[in-house]
Amino acid sequence: MRARRNELYPLLLLTFAISFATAGCGSAGAGSGSTGSTAPTADVLGSVVKDDAIAALLPEATRRAGVVKFASSVGSTPPSAFYAEDNKTVQGVDIEVAAAVGTVLGVRIDREVASFEVILPALSSGKYEVGTGNFGVTEARKKTIDFVTYVNDGQGFAVRRGDDRVKEVKSLDQLCGLKIGTGAGTTFEATLEREKHVCPDAGKPEYQVLSFSDTAGIYLGLQQQHIDVIMSTINGLRHAASEQPDLVFLNEFKRLDVGFAFKKGSPLAPAFQKAVNKLIQDGTYQRILEKWGTRDSAIPESLISPPERS
Repeated sequence: MRARRNELYPLLLLTFAISFATAGCGSAGAGSGSTGSTAPTADVLGSVVKDDAIAALLPEATRRAGVVKFASSVGSTPPSAFYAEDNKTVQGVDIEVAAAVGTVLGVRIDREVASFEVILPALSSGKYEVGTGNFGVTEARKKTIDFVTYVNDGQGFAVRRGDDRVKEVKSLDQLCGLKIGTGAGTTFEATLEREKHVCPDAGKPEYQVLSFSDTAGIYLGLQQQHIDVIMSTINGLRHAASEQPDLVFLNEFKRLDVGFAFKKGSPLAPAFQKAVNKLIQDGTYQRILEKWGTRDSAIPESLISPPERS
């Protein structure tokens, strides 16, 4: 759990370590945001087969190698990408969409788990070919990254049950004076930092942004009242709130398209786009989203680096 350097770090690290130890090395309990024990098990990929015409769009070197190197951010909270109870197997929407795309393209996905905030720079350096981690499509990211969209998610807020200081967040100046927990390197962190001026501009105390590399740390901080509000993915917060009785999802703040991330100009992007669209057309895509309870995040068509949603 790597937070922005602040006074909470030692306390949260110690507490999370104790929590993990008492969990018997299984997936963390609902109190930390993980719900691996309730993950659906339906096989929705059994009918997916290679499409030779789409696979032919891959670069020749990739077709010969038969493998694409992925970097994936894997958290503790469904439904995007998280660990099963064995703390080794990764599962979720990101994982199954990627697996289906790999089958359509006839390639093996060589996945390395990496921290969210290091993946996009590592794509630009050539360390990885594709990144997944619920990466939202933004104009800032598009300067160095290409995206192939596969879901629509976005930014939302959640609080502890019984905390009535904030009932809905329509404007960030409603958070003045509060401590907001969020993921390091995310669009949430960027939005909060960029708009920090809204509170001083309104003559109100500034909100504080506490950024973590580990989702479990955010939920733990909220439970222990070191954090007042969580800003995270709409789908992740909704799922967590359905599993954690002390967590309340407030509202959607902004929708964003989410996509596979590539180095700018990657020749892999067109093949991935065609593969996603085939999955949409044959119904596999809808079955994946249905399995993970994210039907509302379906997109009608995969696009390469579309404009950021306003």
